[in-house]
Amino acid sequence: MSQLSVGVLVSGRGTNFEALVRTIKREAIDAQVKIVISNIPDALALKRAEILNIPSLVISHRDFKSRASFEQTMIRELTRYDVRLVCLAGFMRILSPVFHKHYQNQIMNIHPSLLPAFAGLQGIQVHRAVIESGVKITGCTVHFVTENVDAGPIIIQRAIPVRENDTPESLAVRVLLEEHQAYPEAVRLFSENRLKIEGRHVRILDI
Repeated sequence: MSQLSVGVLVSGRGTNFEALVRTIKREAIDAQVKIVISNIPDALALKRAEILNIPSLVISHRDFKSRASFEQTMIRELTRYDVRLVCLAGFMRILSPVFHKHYQNQIMNIHPSLLPAFAGLQGIQVHRAVIESGVKITGCTVHFVTENVDAGPIIIQRAIPVRENDTPESLAVRVLLEEHQAYPEAVRLFSENRLKIEGRHVRILDI
């Protein structure tokens, strides 16, 4: 099986993108991030891509009259790099059926909670809601992306305790460390063709 070509879509800091690139190299995962696309021209992730020597491109959604035309342009660029797995890393746009149809079961996202809990929230909002709810455990979830937000089949979850003195900011830091481990592991399993989707379930196959 040929090396897995990965495309990453970003809108912000890009810490998961950087962790993905560095872990793939360090652990010799049979994959390579070939292209990073940002819809935000000044996203910090683009600076990270430059430092990591990863090709990057800005495709601003504001330059298009429709979401479909915006996504078709992204698809065209991803196709140029033979991308077979699209990883969302803080990409702040909801993808339409146009994109889902082209990359069915080939789009991953990471969410900073144990889905389905706290679905639909973003960033620090998630961690604030976790603390206010009084739950004792939180974490992160890597899942396949479907047309329903934060509702796709779950690939990997990593859990941590919520401490009595946690703030949304301190919790965000600790959950992010788990994200940086979970996302590369999900990509590794995909590259090894070990993920089988059965309805809402993802089976991890033995080698």
